[in-house]
This record gives sequence, C-alpha cells and structure tokens, in this order.
Amino acid sequence: MLEEALYAAEAVAAQHMYADEALAALGRALAVERPSLALTVARGSSDHAANYFAYLAMQRLGVPVVSLPMSLVTLHRAPLAVKGQLAVALSQSGQSPDLIDTMKALGAAGARTAALVNKHQSPLAAACEWVVPLCAGDEKSVAATKSYITSLSAVARLVAHWQADDALLAALANLPQRLTEATRQDWTAAVDVLRDAERIMVVGRGLGFAVALEAALKFKETCAIQAEAFSGAEIKHGPMALIDDGYPLLIFAPRGPEQQGLIDLAEEMRGRGAKVLLAAPDNIVSRDLTLALADDEALDPLLAIQSFYLMAARLSEARGLNPDVPRHLSKVTCTR
Repeated sequence: MLEEALYAAEAVAAQHMYADEALAALGRALAVERPSLALTVARGSSDHAANYFAYLAMQRLGVPVVSLPMSLVTLHRAPLAVKGQLAVALSQSGQSPDLIDTMKALGAAGARTAALVNKHQSPLAAACEWVVPLCAGDEKSVAATKSYITSLSAVARLVAHWQADDALLAALANLPQRLTEATRQDWTAAVDVLRDAERIMVVGRGLGFAVALEAALKFKETCAIQAEAFSGAEIKHGPMALIDDGYPLLIFAPRGPEQQGLIDLAEEMRGRGAKVLLAAPDNIVSRDLTLALADDEALDPLLAIQSFYLMAARLSEARGLNPDVPRHLSKVTCTR
C-alpha cells in the first residue's frame, strides 16, 4: 500500500501522457451535445471518486450529477429515461457484474456511456462507448490508493476539457509535482493519536467530502477502526451526540468557501472535549496536520488523500496489522 501510494505522482504523469487525448475528445463531444444530466456508476473507492466528479461538475458546469443505485437496473429493471444523457462508470478492475450489466442497460436505453477504468481491456470497457484508462498500473494492495488518485485526476481532466478550462488543465499538468510535495508532509501526529483508537469521525465538505469518505473507508479497511464520514454541514444533525471526551475526529479543511466553517467546527469540537486532528494548509495556525497546496484549489483534495494514504499505511502497521491484506477482503468485489 505504501509503495503504491508513493507511485501516484508517476501514475498521474502517465495519465497526462496516455489518457488526456481521450478525455479531451470526450470533453469536446459533451460540450457540443451537452447532456442535461449525468449518472455515475461505481462502488467503494471509485464511488468516492464519483462523489468528487459530481461536485466538481455541478459546481463548474451546472450539470446535475446523480449516483445511480445499480440495483434499480440489475434487480428491478427500472425503465430509466436516459436517452442522450451521460453515464460514467469508474472502476479499478472493470470486472464487477453489476457495473457491467448496468452500463450495458444504460447504453441500450440511449445513454452515452463512458468507462474510466484502470484495466482498460476489461468487460466494463467493452460495455461502454467511451473508454479512458486511468493509467495507475497494476495495484497489488487490496486497498486502492493510486487508482483512487488517478480516478480523481481523470474526472478533473474531463471537467476541465468539457469546460475548456485552461487554468485547471495547467494545474493538472503540475499535479505530479504537487503530489510529490504532499508525500513529504509529516502526519506522525495522527499515528500517535490513533494508534489505540477504536472509532473516529472523518469530516469534510464540498469537494473535500470525497476525501472524508475515502479516509473513513481506509480506516476501516486497513486499520480496523470503526470510522464514519460526515459532511461538516451534517455532523450536528445527530452524529454529534456520539462525541464525548477524547472522541477522535479527523477534519479535512482544504481551501474553499467551506474551509472557515470546518475550522470553526474543529474549535467547537475541541471545546466539547473531542480529540481533533485538523488537516489544513500551513497558513491555518490551529491545524494539527498540514495539507499541501495544488495550483488550483479544486485539486487540493487529491493532495490531502495522498498525505492521508501514507499515514494510514503506517498507522496500520503501528496497530500490528498488515495494510496489504485486510481481513475478509479481496481486490475484486463481484456484486449483482
């Protein structure tokens, strides 16, 4: 897991070289025949990347994006009216039957289907009109790392090309260097706090919520910590009742209009006795963990999860676990 997370910068650079042309072609096609709705089809870490895509596409393009419950298609055969709309599948393996069957059904119903998949010669790729390789390379660790980061960079590239956003494209060109900088952030404080933890809440908002979702999954998957992700706007609607003295919270507060509210939340939770780990850029004095900065703030979440992955791998080992072989899990999950 640690080695593969460290490879993310190289994987993103490879994507720039080998997948950008396909993403640009898809973006131009969408700009010419603009869909009024986009659907995402994914599970696990890939679904967290879909969450990032949804927020970014809605924020910058104004196109509503919906995460499609696949059972509507695979079990209920719902007659979805999707002609001319965009359906994006994200996957590492491209082998799960529910993804494949759903994309086939959406394509048959007239949707424009695109697979962003690491295994670009896979059944999922064969089921879709557009295929974009994530270029993460082989991923041996059960816990996805570089394939998640390349999923985020791929959807950011798609949005940038769709919008013809030269500034975001330039920032993406510099992303490998920024990811390398993110690997140099010292998150030892989190290992010290969480070495004996049994539970944690992970908080984010906006584009950063996708990182909170992913971090919570990795805490469960690699560290055997019961972790839940919440939006900073939702944590007071019930979850806060769980927080007592010493309760650990990891709060991601990257740049953006959501940042101040998350910083304020961290301060409030400290006042309630929680053990807060605030991850924020180095200009935030109250931070506990430092977030590296991208050339466009929309890419800051990619750097945040890069720093987190390295910490999570070390935390797993500090807890006497093997992050490469999580209990009861396998690399490819097949659901129908």
